[in-house]
Amino acid sequence: MQEQKVSIRNENKKISRREFLSGTAAAMALTVVPAHVLGKNAPSNKLNIAGIGVGGRGASDVNGVGSENIVALCDVDWHRAAKTFEKFPKATKYWDYRKMLEKERGIDAVVIGTPDHLHAPQAIMAMKMGRHVYVEKPMAHTIYECRKMTEIAKEMKVVTQMGNQGHAGEGVRLAYEFIHAGAIGTVREVHSWSNRPIWPQGIDRPKDTPKVPDTLDWDLWLGPAPYRPYHPAYVPFKWRGWWDFGCGAMGDMAVHNMDPAFFCLGLGAPYATEAESSPINNETFPNWQIIKYYFAANDKSPAITSTWYDGGKKPPRPEEMTEVQWKKYSNGILFVGDKGKLLSGSHAGTPLLLPFSRMKDYKRPPKTLKRSIGHHKEWAQACKDNRPEDSLAGFAYSGPFTESLLVGNLAVRLGKRIEWDAKNLKATNAPEADILINKKYRAGFGI
Repeated sequence: MQEQKVSIRNENKKISRREFLSGTAAAMALTVVPAHVLGKNAPSNKLNIAGIGVGGRGASDVNGVGSENIVALCDVDWHRAAKTFEKFPKATKYWDYRKMLEKERGIDAVVIGTPDHLHAPQAIMAMKMGRHVYVEKPMAHTIYECRKMTEIAKEMKVVTQMGNQGHAGEGVRLAYEFIHAGAIGTVREVHSWSNRPIWPQGIDRPKDTPKVPDTLDWDLWLGPAPYRPYHPAYVPFKWRGWWDFGCGAMGDMAVHNMDPAFFCLGLGAPYATEAESSPINNETFPNWQIIKYYFAANDKSPAITSTWYDGGKKPPRPEEMTEVQWKKYSNGILFVGDKGKLLSGSHAGTPLLLPFSRMKDYKRPPKTLKRSIGHHKEWAQACKDNRPEDSLAGFAYSGPFTESLLVGNLAVRLGKRIEWDAKNLKATNAPEADILINKKYRAGFGI
């Protein structure tokens, strides 16, 4: 098996070098004409899309836009990316996203499915070159990165989208229409939860240093993160639980399960967050956490407290539900109003009034919100039309949303209440948070 990996990597490197020296890849880039140059009514009317991080979740995102022209694919682990490479054999393959973005001049848009710590450097480089960007959730690794990405997207007038699939679904729109029709009265309390983590957390850094797999470029995988030796405790997938690489369960699932609260109630930034958790360390997220977010009243809603639970923790079972019913909701969100409760499952799933028997007689309100044509489709169409506002989970929405979520991680890591100044990105009572809000980057991978 080891010899096979060596063979795969050597063969791929040889092909890449031969293509580079012969100018094949460069010639290909020059002959690919961007769709926006051809015009909306061009015969093909397809975007030229590049993928960065195309194994795992990234493979699904590339497939989501697979009807467009997939012209280039980049991954630091060619074994993990092999199925995507095989599915799009005409796409030029790269190890380093920087080289791909510089060389492939015909790219219209980029789909990013890499670990959290790489999102901002990759998205910002692409946006500064005028490329539309789709980036997996969470939008970024730090609060400052979210703000910077939002600002650059607006400045460059590019179409963006965060991989928040439920935001395009019917469930979140129904929840909005139920709440705004008064189905549960005034909401002042929200609870959201997840069965994550489903990867190791609450552990220390491994001390052994096994050999790097031959199909993995470890230095490129680390990118902006501080150097550390390779270990399978980090890749693939398990990186989510490490502070240097991921955003924990919050980054994986709060983006989905807390989204209805922000969307339906028009929540802005919290003015404070508090957290309790299992023991924490400087390497990994705790095994469980409960985070409270405090939101001031605004013109859309009264003061609201929103609580997040993970690692097996959940809010108290609603009295309107049986234990069997409650157990089925391993992920979800519960709105508590002064006239009732509304429950949705994972990814802003179908909302149901409690008790469930209320749904039999409840007359659904009129559909007041525009329906999506599909999460990936709406982004691709908005790119073709050059209409950033048509991408419903674009950075104008997802940036402030993700900023707010990550303020909760500050409370967890620092073990204290955070008084938050959103305008200036400051924890006013915790100057030690500055290095977590805006981190340092390794040379060559900054923003």
